[in-house]
Amino acid sequence: MKEVSYDQYMQEATEALAKGAFLTVQANDEVNTMTIGWGSIGYIWGQPVFMVMVRGSRYTYQLIENSDEFTVSIPLQGKMKEELSFCGSKSGRDYDKFAECDLTALEGKEVDTPVIDGCDLHYECKIKFKQPMDKENLDQVVDEEWYAQEGYHTLYFGEIVTCYTDNE
Repeated sequence: MKEVSYDQYMQEATEALAKGAFLTVQANDEVNTMTIGWGSIGYIWGQPVFMVMVRGSRYTYQLIENSDEFTVSIPLQGKMKEELSFCGSKSGRDYDKFAECDLTALEGKEVDTPVIDGCDLHYECKIKFKQPMDKENLDQVVDEEWYAQEGYHTLYFGEIVTCYTDNE
């Protein structure tokens, strides 16, 4: 694996994120991964950040609330569709997603949370800020389109402490 700048593959990462990526969290010796399709890579507070969103109803939420880090592993070129589908539709409360999908957790380089083997791009992040969404500050059209059926997200801003690829 080769370390790369957080923004070297930003376009590819953003395009792939819309098709799914693995958000992995570890807390109290429990590890879970879930599929995310939303997120943002940027630069704030003088550092590169990856912002992820997790609904309070998700099992991952219980873990991330008890952690100070997370990883995002992104398969490029439409790889791992079945695994992303399973991890996005099944709960870690009921399934060991690693066993069910034959996923291999690789040790993080800078954080204790693992990354997912077989992905092309990995971001390791330390949480610097979190904020539950406030309905009063949300555009009504967005609220009606995305939050009519389920609860709101909490936003987690993680400093990208390392980024690396399997492609080089």
